[in-house]
Amino acid sequence: MLSIDIITVLPELLESPLNHSIMQRAKDRGLLKVNLINLRDYSTHKQKQVDDYQYGGGAGMVLMIEPIANCINQLKSEKSYDEIIYMSPDGELLNQQKANYLSLKQNILILCGHYKGVDERVREHFITKEISIGEYVISGGELAAVVLVDALGRLVPGVLNDETSALFDSFQDGKIAPPVYTRPANYKGWEVPEILLSGHAAKIDEWREAQAQKRTNERTKLS
Repeated sequence: MLSIDIITVLPELLESPLNHSIMQRAKDRGLLKVNLINLRDYSTHKQKQVDDYQYGGGAGMVLMIEPIANCINQLKSEKSYDEIIYMSPDGELLNQQKANYLSLKQNILILCGHYKGVDERVREHFITKEISIGEYVISGGELAAVVLVDALGRLVPGVLNDETSALFDSFQDGKIAPPVYTRPANYKGWEVPEILLSGHAAKIDEWREAQAQKRTNERTKLS
């Protein structure tokens, strides 16, 4: 089982996407455990404050080190984490190979940044890996954490109904997945490639491999 703890100031933002479809099925089957941890519960301030102005001036609030340290230290006293991940736009770009690697872990802790980010000392002393879902900025790390959890969760054996499905996803072999079709075979004159209707498995595999390579080459030139 893959166990993922997520530290956030907005746990309610994570509840819906993690409680439906494949993620809910994974949890129901006991293959994935996701625990949402409210950072405010670890604040020593009367008003449960977790952020403050940054030293040196500048716009934007910063998540303070104290509540984060309190939270992480408490969690680490209860279990050992394989990775403590900070979701950050300047982290390592998430790709399929990183997802494959992380899906093999047992315990992962994710810290969601918010506002202007976190006190740099958190990154220096607690974080083992920083991950980005793209070179752009969103309001907080919560949505990025959902993307990461989904990418990892679907790779856990037994989560997908078809065990081979994840093996043929885009990027698993360094290529983009080939085109796929379903019924009807002819829609207003738009026809499914004849090879896919032939029943010849070897030739179909050959066609798919060629299409995957062609699509990868085309998209690579555009990027």
